[in-house]
Parts: sequence; structure tokens; C-alpha cells
Amino acid sequence: MAWRERVAGALERWQVPIYLVAISGGAVAGLAAPGGGPGLEHAINPALGALLFVTFLQVPAAELVHSLRAGRFLAAVLTVNFVVVPGVVAALLPLLPDERAVRLGVLLVLLCPCVDYVIVFSGLAGARAGALLAVTPVLLAAQMLLLPVFLLAFLGPGLADVVEVDPFLAAFVGLIVVPLALAWAAQAWAARRPAGAAFAGAAGTAMVPLMVVVLVTVVASQVPKIDDDLADVVAVVPAYVTFLVVMAVAGLGVARLFRLDVPAARAVVFTGATRNSLVVLPLALSLPDRFAIAAAAVVTQTLVEVLGMIVYVRAIPRLLPTGRPPAPDGDEPAAPGSLV
Repeated sequence: MAWRERVAGALERWQVPIYLVAISGGAVAGLAAPGGGPGLEHAINPALGALLFVTFLQVPAAELVHSLRAGRFLAAVLTVNFVVVPGVVAALLPLLPDERAVRLGVLLVLLCPCVDYVIVFSGLAGARAGALLAVTPVLLAAQMLLLPVFLLAFLGPGLADVVEVDPFLAAFVGLIVVPLALAWAAQAWAARRPAGAAFAGAAGTAMVPLMVVVLVTVVASQVPKIDDDLADVVAVVPAYVTFLVVMAVAGLGVARLFRLDVPAARAVVFTGATRNSLVVLPLALSLPDRFAIAAAAVVTQTLVEVLGMIVYVRAIPRLLPTGRPPAPDGDEPAAPGSLV
């Protein structure tokens, strides 16, 4: 319908300021009514599940298979997130407070690549956002499998007494398996029935509103905790800012290594810099009470990152100016305009 397309277009054009308003509104609500935080925490997982369902709905099953065959782009994305990022995080550890709970929160968020609003911000910067969208299930599965390994490496075997396996399995099933299966079922319905096509079209316009719901819920429920541990939380901000600066350069280096063209290279830079704070927050909330500040450290990264992404949207196209139209995928041979 024409009105739906107009609304979707308006939401897409104004999504960044909409997200900033959502974060601000959530912060005001959290400070005004801190007692509502525990209740809002129960709404985080359902809201995230709905958001990821809508995200996966935009990835046809055939496109996911194609993304697995886009060897160089997929290899670059996996390299920047699961080889380069852990090295950068290890170098940032001296900047972090000695408090174990704070370090755990920082590690949880920095070691996991974003799968939601990275699509938005990378698209605004002229990156190959569709390719990133197609590899989101791969990134989610990989980070859930590798995160326990990384945490063990950084924090030692004593972590087994703190981080339980059950929340990881629950997150994997609830935030990956179920939304992806439902999205593919909806795609099959849309291919066979007009009602299914109408549902898929309507759901596709819900991504921005759902992101707003997630941001408001997360920020409103966690801001009171940040306020309680303000000094420790502020101490991690320099590490988050440094991470964004370093990953812009590191992402460019990985893109050059894999000889990607400019739109694909921008996508690699964005996926290396943006972190999965919204999805790992339920993991942080599942920790024992003495580690409650870990969740505050995760939410603080969200606030820093959203502001950083506004800078990225303007800076990355200047760092990686395009010299030719985007190619169909990230696996084309080096040519004029590629980063070699």
C-alpha cells in the first residue's frame, strides 16, 4: 500500500534521530522511575526476538546460502570479528578497571559482532549492507559458540563458577534458532499466499519501531544501574572510544588484505566496529548479583557506540571513497576502485 511505503520511507530516512530520541527517552524514563527496571528486563528478550525475526525475514534462505559461498567477503567478516577484534580487546585490557565484573561486561560486549543496527548505519554510509544482512545468522551462531572460549582465555578457568551454560543455550535458541525458523516459515507462506506476502511486507516495515522498543526497554531498565555505579562505568568509556578508532583502521586493513571493493570494505569496517550489546545484555543480566555492574558496562557501550556510529557514517565514506558502482557481491576480482 502507498501509505505503508511512505511511512516505511520516512522511518528509514529519520531512523538515526529516532534512535537517539529513543535512547534519550529511555534514559529519562529510567531515571524518573528506577523501580520499573526489573519489570522491563523481562521484556528485553521478547523484544529482541521480534527484532531479529524481522531482521531475518529480510534474508531469503537462498541468499544465506549465497552468502556462505561469497568466500572472500565472508572470510573478511569472520577474520575482522573473530581474529582481529580479540587481539584489539587484549591490547585494551590495561585500560580497563581491575574490577572483575566490569571486565566481564566489557569482554561480553566487545567480543560479539552486531547483527541488528549495523545494517542501518552501514547502509547509510554506502556499505554493502545487504551482504552483512545475509551473514547475520552466521555471525550470531559463531559468536555464541566462540564467546565462552574467548571468556575462558581472557578471564581464566575460574569463570566457570560465574557464567553458566544455560543462558548461552537459551540465547542461541531464543534469539537465533526460533526467529530464523519463523522467518523462513513466513517467507514460505509469503511465496504461496497473498496473505503471507501482505504479512511479510507489513513486518518488514516494523524494524525501526521494534528497534525503538528495544532501545527504550534496554536503556530504561539499565540506566538506574549505571547511575549506581557511575564511576566504574565511566572508567570504561575511554576503552570503548579507543576501540571504535582502532577498528576503523583495522577494518580497512582486513578489507585490503582480502582485496574487497569499496562497498564491501565499508561493510567490513562497520561489522568490525559495531558490537552486539543488545543481544549479549540478557547474558549479562543472567550473571549473579555481585556481577550486576557487567550489564551496566554493556549498556554504556551501546550509548558510546550509537554516537560513534553517527561519526562513522560521515567519516568512513571519506576514508573509503568509492571509485566505481557497487558490484553484485564481495567476491569479484580486484579492479579499479578495489582496495589493492
